[in-house]
Amino acid sequence: MSERETAQAISDCAAEWVARIDREGGDAAVRAELEAWLAGDERRRGAYFRAQAAWRMLDRASVLGAGQAPSEETVPDAPQGSGEDEITPPAADHGRGLPRRRVLWGAGAAIAASLAAGLVLPGILQPPSQRIETALGEIRRVPLEDGSLAAVNTQSALEVTLTPELREIELARGEAWFQVAKDRTRPFVVEAGDVRVKAVGTAFAVHRTDGGVDVQVTEGVVEVWREGQEAAVRRVSAGMRTSLGETTGTPRIVAAGDEIDRALSWRTGELVFEGDTVAEAAAAFNRYNAVQLEIADPVLGQEKMIGRFRTNEPDAFARAAAALLNARVEAGPDRIVLSRK
Repeated sequence: MSERETAQAISDCAAEWVARIDREGGDAAVRAELEAWLAGDERRRGAYFRAQAAWRMLDRASVLGAGQAPSEETVPDAPQGSGEDEITPPAADHGRGLPRRRVLWGAGAAIAASLAAGLVLPGILQPPSQRIETALGEIRRVPLEDGSLAAVNTQSALEVTLTPELREIELARGEAWFQVAKDRTRPFVVEAGDVRVKAVGTAFAVHRTDGGVDVQVTEGVVEVWREGQEAAVRRVSAGMRTSLGETTGTPRIVAAGDEIDRALSWRTGELVFEGDTVAEAAAAFNRYNAVQLEIADPVLGQEKMIGRFRTNEPDAFARAAAALLNARVEAGPDRIVLSRK
């Protein structure tokens, strides 16, 4: 093409394609022609997606208008030899649904007109999203529709929205690790407040805390920036981590390979400590359990620990710490207290 196709022209063509696929979608040559058209401009897939959504809305409206439930089985195709693409007067019996293809014949123009005029109901063209939440102590591994995988830590919430142009994850709270399926045409972007983390094919974790956002990369490279500060994008490679506080300061990127492996041991239901203080270990267990660990002596809380424990075994940790540090354990229904003897 000598000139860049306008957005309106793409929308018009997309509407025509949706109508044509409805009539001729069983023809492999037509499907191949559609794929060739979609590949010709990166904007076309998004336009085609929007046109499909509008088509479904018109389809539903036509069926409901005829007094039918929106079920494919209740909308019969035209009989053989009747000319499905012809406009036929409605039957006198209004209780029967009109043939689907007859009702929607020529709807490509209606789709384009409704999109251009803004007549589509608010939210009708919004792509479907997937809500993922975890309870206290729950860890989930969730395959995403694009082939990516999300490991979601305790008490976390995220919303996944996949479109032909973008894979968008909104992390409302908590922590998640993503192994991203490679697709350079559809960036994978995690939003955590005003922080953005973008990857194509890589693996990384994002942890949203009260103080900001922590990003740890286990494979590949990600780009990190704040919304509105796109010129200040920072690249974070495998084995590196960065933290962005609530201030607008430049994030500091540090090497942390072994530390990252320990920090993400929760993915297998474990907590690994190597020189962490007893107080830090107790805080880690308290993220996963209703029975809370309490350190009664501040000095005891500063002692260092080494060990590997299951996230749901604060009692095992308390007994190990008590044996190592000559401390006393008092277990109650809702708390385990560690104190000096």
